Amino acid sequence: MQLSKENLLKTLSRVQDPDLKKDLVTLGMIQKIEINGNKVSFNVVLTTPACPLKEVIKNNCLEVLEEDFGSDYDWDLFMTSQVTTIRDSAPILPQVKNIIAIASGKGGVGKSTTAVNLAVSLAKTGAKVGLIDADISGPSIPTMFNVEAEQPTVKKVGEKNIIVPIEQYGVKLMSIGFLTPVDSAVVWRGPMASSALKQFISDVEWGALDYLLIDLPPGTSDIHLTMVQTVPVTGAVIVTTPQKVALADANKGLSMFRQPQINVPILGVIENMAYFTPEELPENKYYLFGKEGGKRLAAKYDVPFLGEIPIVQSIRESGDSGYPAVLKNGITQESYMNLAEAIARQIAIRNASQNKTEVVEIKA
Repeated sequence: MQLSKENLLKTLSRVQDPDLKKDLVTLGMIQKIEINGNKVSFNVVLTTPACPLKEVIKNNCLEVLEEDFGSDYDWDLFMTSQVTTIRDSAPILPQVKNIIAIASGKGGVGKSTTAVNLAVSLAKTGAKVGLIDADISGPSIPTMFNVEAEQPTVKKVGEKNIIVPIEQYGVKLMSIGFLTPVDSAVVWRGPMASSALKQFISDVEWGALDYLLIDLPPGTSDIHLTMVQTVPVTGAVIVTTPQKVALADANKGLSMFRQPQINVPILGVIENMAYFTPEELPENKYYLFGKEGGKRLAAKYDVPFLGEIPIVQSIRESGDSGYPAVLKNGITQESYMNLAEAIARQIAIRNASQNKTEVVEIKA
């Protein structure tokens, strides 16, 4: 076959994205083709910088190219990325591509620790990430990012005061903890807490983000309803531990998002504290809270199981010191980076295969 842009695209149309089940050309992932003699270059635009199948796709492209055009050409493939979105022309947060709810039914399952490390993991892949601490009465994000003493600045945009978020470890942050004294309790009724979340969404200069994570409080409350009534949520991630009491509450949290009037896609289930592993014996696993409860929950609702996070002393130490565990070498870094890849992958699949999420309208 003679080499031309047309024939090159015809050949590459035989390569499928393994997740989206469509070929790269149909998906618009082949861009900037340049042919100079025997030197050929083009971009493969992946749906996320965290794509775990990057090398598979690249090798599949090279295989079909050599099949059709032989080995006399110098193939230069640039693997780039552009995070997908279904939030075109959104009135609120127009530059934010995906809004992800991090939820749990029960407190104490490590939801905030998971949200923090997931946000930093996504940022480490090259994505632009923001994190809202929506747990108004128990904010923990300032401590976990070592920014307890920081206060966001405010600037005037037209007639409106806009909050500039704190940035740490490549993640933009907003929490009620930045606006109240460290040792003070925030005792607010539901409407006041809901109003604070609305401000964190619409009165903060988030700018262009690939992912905005919202770390929700435990349970199903006013905060959850306020979120889905304010912005269309791309999807929700459910965090649980393996034991029965946590799974019972996680069931309720997952079911809330699946109610017909809310209808937020479930991106998957994370099983936190899945097993204890001593740092010095990384191959040893002790299932303190039972085994594979999160996996069974995911199977029950036919949603993806995103992965297991072990109990390791360094995770607790990292939360206390404000230096997230994913920034340290070891099994925890690997677990959280795998988790980020899995979630980014499910977001891309969701955006390619499901309808746009609508803002919820719940009448009193």
